[in-house]
Amino acid sequence: MKNLFFFALLILSQTFYGQKKPEMVILIDNELGTMEQVQQYAGQGSVKSMSKGVTEAEREALFKKFGDKIGDKEFIVKVALYTENEKLANAQKMPPPITAPTTKTAEYVLDLNNIAKDFTLKLIDGKEVKLSDLKGKVVLVNFWATWCGPCLMEFYDIPSKILEPFKNEDFVFLAISIGEDEAKVAKKVAKLRKDGMDFNYGADPEKKIWNDYGMNSIPKNFLIDKEGVLRYRATGNDEGNLERIATEIRKLL
Repeated sequence: MKNLFFFALLILSQTFYGQKKPEMVILIDNELGTMEQVQQYAGQGSVKSMSKGVTEAEREALFKKFGDKIGDKEFIVKVALYTENEKLANAQKMPPPITAPTTKTAEYVLDLNNIAKDFTLKLIDGKEVKLSDLKGKVVLVNFWATWCGPCLMEFYDIPSKILEPFKNEDFVFLAISIGEDEAKVAKKVAKLRKDGMDFNYGADPEKKIWNDYGMNSIPKNFLIDKEGVLRYRATGNDEGNLERIATEIRKLL
């Protein structure tokens, strides 16, 4: 059942984007694979785990290994299979090994109910926007990167779930790419806008803004009220995440 659950998630990742979904790469035990292979392994009960998205370093390593087969494809799914020993252990219903408890990783610099750290963001079109100049508006600050599959997956739902419902309200959305030069970001933004994701994009190449707000994983969203106070924050692109953010936006308008 667990394997079928992972397989269902994989199918979901293919359809999540809608008609304009980015290309997807499937890795099975760190080798290029296909959906047909995943389906076969799932039917055999061989799928151990699945993860959506990779780090920037992992993506660069994959590009070095596979070249154009990775290319600029934006969404990577990693599938791990059980080893023969693990299969035997499962068949014998051996108890899982005892592991030490993991320590929760810190994700935020800025705490809830604190005044949001002011910043000046240079947008891709050359204009500048200063956070403190947006007082009187609710502001959603999103941190992303061009290599981050979950970030891009989230973007495909931003227009319908965030922008359209609040287009006539005192609301501003800022998408800030972290640790990347403006030329690289501009190239990706041109493609995103062509696919219908036309909103405020800026670059934070030296992570000056990012370092005042978050750490570790992206995407991250920070919701700031009309007085400049942080009221909500979220990490990742879990199911229902944008709906929860939209609910919090309505509370602040």
